[in-house]
Amino acid sequence: MKVISRFLIAIAVSACWIPAHSQLLKSKKPVQKNALQLGDQYFAAGEYYTAANLYGQFLNPKKEMEKSDFPLNVKSRRTTAGNISMSRTDILFKQAEAYRLANYWQEAADLYKACAEKDPAKYSSALYWQAICERSLGHYASAKEILEQYLNINDESAQYYQDAKKELQTLNFIQQQLARPDSVLFKTQKIEIPDSHEKGAFAPVRVSDNQFLISSTQPDSIQVNGVNPYHARLFYATLNNGSLENLIPVAIPSAGPITNQGAGTVSADGKYLYFSQWKKEKGQTVSSIYYSTKQDNGWSAPVLVPSINTDAANSKQPFCTPDGKYLYFASDRPGGAGGFDIWYAPLKEDGTTGEPVNAGAVINTKSDEQAPFYQNSSNTLVFSSNGREGMGGYDLFSAKGSELTWKDPENLGYPVNSQKDDIYFFAPEQEPLLSNAIVSSDRGSGCCLESYKITKAPKNKRLTGIINDCQDNQPAAYAKVVLKDASGKNWTTTTDDNGNFIFEIGSGIYRELSLTISKDQYLESASLFRPEKTDETDLLTDNLVNVTICIEKIPEEKPKEPEPLVIKAEDVVTVFFEFDRSLLKGEAVSKMDSIYTMLVDNPAATIQISGYTDGLGSAQYNAKLSDKRARACADYLIKKGIEASRVTFVSFGACCPIEMELINGRDNPDGRSKNRRALINVKKN
Repeated sequence: MKVISRFLIAIAVSACWIPAHSQLLKSKKPVQKNALQLGDQYFAAGEYYTAANLYGQFLNPKKEMEKSDFPLNVKSRRTTAGNISMSRTDILFKQAEAYRLANYWQEAADLYKACAEKDPAKYSSALYWQAICERSLGHYASAKEILEQYLNINDESAQYYQDAKKELQTLNFIQQQLARPDSVLFKTQKIEIPDSHEKGAFAPVRVSDNQFLISSTQPDSIQVNGVNPYHARLFYATLNNGSLENLIPVAIPSAGPITNQGAGTVSADGKYLYFSQWKKEKGQTVSSIYYSTKQDNGWSAPVLVPSINTDAANSKQPFCTPDGKYLYFASDRPGGAGGFDIWYAPLKEDGTTGEPVNAGAVINTKSDEQAPFYQNSSNTLVFSSNGREGMGGYDLFSAKGSELTWKDPENLGYPVNSQKDDIYFFAPEQEPLLSNAIVSSDRGSGCCLESYKITKAPKNKRLTGIINDCQDNQPAAYAKVVLKDASGKNWTTTTDDNGNFIFEIGSGIYRELSLTISKDQYLESASLFRPEKTDETDLLTDNLVNVTICIEKIPEEKPKEPEPLVIKAEDVVTVFFEFDRSLLKGEAVSKMDSIYTMLVDNPAATIQISGYTDGLGSAQYNAKLSDKRARACADYLIKKGIEASRVTFVSFGACCPIEMELINGRDNPDGRSKNRRALINVKKN
């Protein structure tokens, strides 16, 4: 069973009597006979708070009425006594109902509890409604306990049995939402608006820069006997440091003291103002959508939007899309899924609209959907619904898509939604949906819907990808990957055995991310980071997967015919080694053979061998490796027959590089290869 806020169907705060502005009535005469009947009359008219006070006066006739919430000239409406044969508990239950429908949850909960304790069998429904009130007050454990008590004393034929089971699911959903890890990213702040605690202030929508339209109440200039003197009106307000200030009534000719105007929106070109206009008729709210044309001194007299208003149906809560193409609205017109649905109609240049189209079964349910908002920059529809799993009452949902195709709606979750009613939504264009949003909710202690600013810090970002060999498509393991943004900030990592790389770059905002990949024996590769898919299922981190990148090997040069190497006695010869090796191979062997020939031809010549390494590895390790390289050269000559006395050697480790191994902070593989050497000095005696 849904809990209907006093403003949801009427779209305004005028559906209840505002205590802070009600007439004070003092009387020393008993009102027992009249109060009950008057209470029933005001209950039927939707004046629930007034009805609750009248029931209280009937139940407690000896208390002097120092404060009352009667309408003006209430004496003129007194008639004969009501049904005084009702039991005291019956009237307590009616008073509880009135308080609940006026959203006075604590008062209602206490009265429901008193009824259930008096006669649990007769007033078992009081247990159900007591649980609803306790949930609305945030007393979740108590609400669950009371629901279980209700289910234990009733069977499936009970009026609220299925609703109670559904409410248990709601409580479980609330607990899940309160435990969401991403709630730490949100900040919720009530927007300071003059008198919003007593009058309500809801449905803000931007008109230009920091100017907003907002709905609130004001007293009628002409008051009518027996009519609530407070009605909803549209105001301009200026957003300044978290406050909406300088509320100025929008100059729209009024349709009379019993009519409410609110929930407005302005066309993209600023020429037309659309808004809801509604009133009470026979205890029911009748609403339609009107529009006014911009004039020098304000707005023209309101005119019904013909195509979206029909007889015997209600339309309300219009919203113009920022691109000027469509007017979204809520309506219970025929052709919907049930209750109020989301509809849209194409906007015409003269301010009228084309034929409305239902947003479809993906958006609408058998219950109520209302208060549509559309952000063009993200292609996202936000609306309020009481027909989906939520935190209680109305929750806000979002759905990606456009008029023809929608993805499944998602609950915007806690703390965007609360255990009470969350209805209107606004977010600027070209910003993440929840980075700077405004919602209207009755989650506070005020009388009515008030507005709250919701900000959500960006989620962390994880960038991943795969590097492969272009030729065989095998993973390029241990490749160096550098990520850089346009400002010059960079991150460095290395691919794993499977060619995967991962960057954790936090929640910052970065532009034009690029990748540079380098690996021994491969050409350096550079490309923009281009995610092919984004996984947003993690509540704290978005995972962006880059398109797979391949890198090319350095082309092998065709082998050339070796030229005869002739070493003279006065030459200095350099022999190079592979990484972490001391074995003589290829060209190094040819050079050693030429040195041998020279030593044979010059019996008096001697040589001195110096061993070196590159800068990788520890000093101790490099000392040993350079010694092995020098010995390898000496041993090669001695084994070929050169006397050991003619050969001396010494090792220097990583000392004295002949090439730079780092250039601008980046590794220089070619330089390292030239530092892995043995230097042979020939002396002719």
